[in-house]
Amino acid sequence: MTVSTVIVTGGASGVGRALVKRLLDDGMTVITCDIDESGLKSLAEEHHGRPLETHVCDVASHDDCDAFMDRVIAAHPEVDGLVNNAGLYLGQPVWEYDDQTIDRVIGVNVKGPVWLSRRFAGHLLPAERRGAIVNLASVAGEVGSSDALYGTVKAGVIGLTKSNAMNFAPYIRVNVVSPGLIVNTAIADRIPGYRYAEYKRQEQLDGDILPEYVADVCAYLLSDASRTLTGALLRADNGCYPR
Repeated sequence: MTVSTVIVTGGASGVGRALVKRLLDDGMTVITCDIDESGLKSLAEEHHGRPLETHVCDVASHDDCDAFMDRVIAAHPEVDGLVNNAGLYLGQPVWEYDDQTIDRVIGVNVKGPVWLSRRFAGHLLPAERRGAIVNLASVAGEVGSSDALYGTVKAGVIGLTKSNAMNFAPYIRVNVVSPGLIVNTAIADRIPGYRYAEYKRQEQLDGDILPEYVADVCAYLLSDASRTLTGALLRADNGCYPR
């Protein structure tokens, strides 16, 4: 079952913005949220006249997530797709984190997907409706990161995916995409130079990984072409860090 109405978090930039365009091009209705109000405004202008809704939401806030899902479910009870894309990477070693920043990184990258997935599943499962969730992790969640908190939370996203795939079966498929170094994103701009060079050195395929390429993998996991996949991790990493 290819989904028809999809929530995409973090849609104002990067992979999220590319995915919004890809899903609209595929004929889907897209509801996206982001903390970046100006980015959402330019996204809405770019896709004026298409079935796109934008909402300002901080996915690290439980209240924001609940209010956002309340609005989505009321306006789009047919919603059947969720992409937990919003992420936060600060590119710093663990000793530079204070407790407030630790909580923020965990909130954006782990708590938000937990809250949103729970509300989404709570809407579909009682009616035994089919749907799909796609989570965005990272190579950092598999092999570690110079930013220890980012490596930790992305490993958590992978664990959440596998667990929810069991919890939400057989009605909701839950899969995760693990990108490598995606160029032209805020995260890539924060990666230390030595780490950036190491990622590129490890890639087995030539060419950069663009947000649009990762969006292609996400779109596949929302489509009927991936009907047999749940609890799966798909890498969009040019073959870096073979594992």
